[in-house]
Amino acid sequence: MSEVKVNKISPRTNCGTVQLGDSGDTITIPAGATIVNNGTQTGFGRTGTVDWDTTAKTASFTAVSGNGYFVNTTSGAITVTLPASPSAGDIVAFNDYARTFATNNLTVARNGSNIQGTTADGTIATNGQSSMFVYVDGTQGWVPTEDQTTSNYGAAFITATGGTVTTCGNFKIHTFTGPGTFTVCSVGNPAGSDTVDYLVVAGGGSGSASPNANIGGGGGAGGYRESSGAASGCYTTSPLGACVSALPVTAQGYPITVGGGGAAIPTGTSQGNDGSNSVFSTITSTGGGGASGPACAGGCGGRPGGSGGGSSGGGPVPAGGKVGGTGNTPPVSPPQGNDGGNAGFATPDQVSAGGGGATAAGDDANHPSNITGNGGAGATTSISGSPTAYAGGGGGAAGSTASQGTGGTGGGGPGGYPYPGAGTAGTTNTGGGGGGGGAAASGAGGSGIVIIRYKYQ
Repeated sequence: MSEVKVNKISPRTNCGTVQLGDSGDTITIPAGATIVNNGTQTGFGRTGTVDWDTTAKTASFTAVSGNGYFVNTTSGAITVTLPASPSAGDIVAFNDYARTFATNNLTVARNGSNIQGTTADGTIATNGQSSMFVYVDGTQGWVPTEDQTTSNYGAAFITATGGTVTTCGNFKIHTFTGPGTFTVCSVGNPAGSDTVDYLVVAGGGSGSASPNANIGGGGGAGGYRESSGAASGCYTTSPLGACVSALPVTAQGYPITVGGGGAAIPTGTSQGNDGSNSVFSTITSTGGGGASGPACAGGCGGRPGGSGGGSSGGGPVPAGGKVGGTGNTPPVSPPQGNDGGNAGFATPDQVSAGGGGATAAGDDANHPSNITGNGGAGATTSISGSPTAYAGGGGGAAGSTASQGTGGTGGGGPGGYPYPGAGTAGTTNTGGGGGGGGAAASGAGGSGIVIIRYKYQ
């Protein structure tokens, strides 16, 4: 084997290019040899490694191809912007300097290129995570090549606490049956989740009662408001959720109010009591209206509310009859409830009207046929993972020759029967109206509920 030893190889004219061998030749550098580059190399490309910048980044910055960065998010979230107009083989890497990515995320801004085939910025949210990205082409864009913890950089998801938490597939469900706080710990992005679906039902109104043959009406259901379900699994909603947008959330605590039902009325002549409002974020559902009192001066109609209270039978009859309370008060779209039924007469064999429900008005009392009004139907949704009805109106009470009004589907309480008979309370945590009482106490309204649902993986 021939051997040539020289100290320097230079072009013949001191300005050309030195060529080592011909096309197809193999030039071997033996083990242990060192190649020192004091100039700029071209044509070699990178070998899957980066040059690490050991000065930790503490503020948002733009990455340069070929560099790796230690990122310190101790003081807050940081955004790194990927290189603009990248070429195939460009490479960048990031490391969690202080193990705080879960608390303060690192957002990877795509800067016009795809990340793993998606058109969404990435989020790195695992403590201690290191991630390397290589630009492949215009379709996949930047692709993570070294990572053991995150499968999809195009999606980040909401994390939250509060209430009773259950899961249904890829979705979390927070159910509040009493006051509490829905705390959003971190917000995802549109490729994962950054909005929540909701159901907010207020407390139902109570029925009314009387000390004699006068008959109490049914209480109105609590206001019912829900979103369409499109943000968290396309579950079946009631018609009231159609086209209603989910709510965007931010990292903060959202106080939850769950309205109580209106208190029952003992034997007497008073109107039923209104239910209380339920509240989540910008959504307020109004408590159901109490039923009208059987012997109030002037006939006192049913109370307005999310759904209106039903009118009682017997007692003084004002001009125009005894009318039920107005539902969807204050008005929202879609409407949160319906009117209570009417009972415009007074006879020895009294019948009374039902309270309004989420999807139907309370039935009117029909004296000639001695038919008592049923409570208006509620609404059914599967936001909890199974179909459940809420916000049915309370049924009216009946005298001795008529049957009592049934409660509306969704927790409405039946009216009292046989005479004298106490009304039945609306079902707890459905917002059902209470049933009317006949010479006995009325039924209390059912308490409300708040349910929040979102995609978490």
